[in-house]
Amino acid sequence: MTAPISAPTKAKGCLYLVPTPLDFGCAPELQSPIEQSLPAYTLQVAARLPHWITENAKSTRAFLKRVHTHTPLSQPLQSLSVVELPREAHKKGDHIGSRGGEFDARPLLVSAMEGLDVGLTSEAGMPAVADPGSSVVRAAHTLGIEVRVLSGPVSLMLALAASGLNGQQFAFVGYLPQDGTGRASRMRELESLALKTGQTQMFIETPYRNQALYQALLHGLQPGTRLSVSCGLMVDNPGHATHFSATVSAWRKAQPKLNWELPAVFLLGP
Repeated sequence: MTAPISAPTKAKGCLYLVPTPLDFGCAPELQSPIEQSLPAYTLQVAARLPHWITENAKSTRAFLKRVHTHTPLSQPLQSLSVVELPREAHKKGDHIGSRGGEFDARPLLVSAMEGLDVGLTSEAGMPAVADPGSSVVRAAHTLGIEVRVLSGPVSLMLALAASGLNGQQFAFVGYLPQDGTGRASRMRELESLALKTGQTQMFIETPYRNQALYQALLHGLQPGTRLSVSCGLMVDNPGHATHFSATVSAWRKAQPKLNWELPAVFLLGP
């Protein structure tokens, strides 16, 4: 008896992690040509992807317009599918749903299951690193969808490389508490850990709170602790330092000119 012929299994698409320039939200005069941030292959892949999962649809469309100036999009911007991650995914935690359970990102990958490639991106830098998106990557692995990471800027690694702090042992701890008491307690905890183990501690803040965090660090850290700040990474920032790394006592004396309205990465260590 002849065995029935089974229909071929439809190939799945890939999930591409597409980095974006670090100058998101900056004035146009501070933005560099996109080819200075992203290599040609990343731009070529971004230009052909028909479906996108993103932190913010408006910023992704602005990014794709910049891509188009260098590498023409394969189809009109208006015809692309751009789906935003739910707000709880980047407010309460990447894997936390609206009711406190685990956020299920699998429905966002229907296009990939149907054989189409999908791009994952965030407002600035590498998606899923200090930005939402890891829930989508996890779902892709669960569904057997191939994950491909494209080259581009990662602010945390650029700041670490420029800091002169320990690049062999480091930890990214996200945001410090907003209230003064909680922030001071967490700051001392991280300083103690850094001084005891030598492990560099890295954290970020919303730009409009950068100045307050900076002042808290100057007043709350020990004079000999080393503090590094990278501000406005890869942004054309005339008249302002991009990196400054010194002991807290040296910071107090130098008072370097940094543009605190731009995104910043803070690092501390011995």
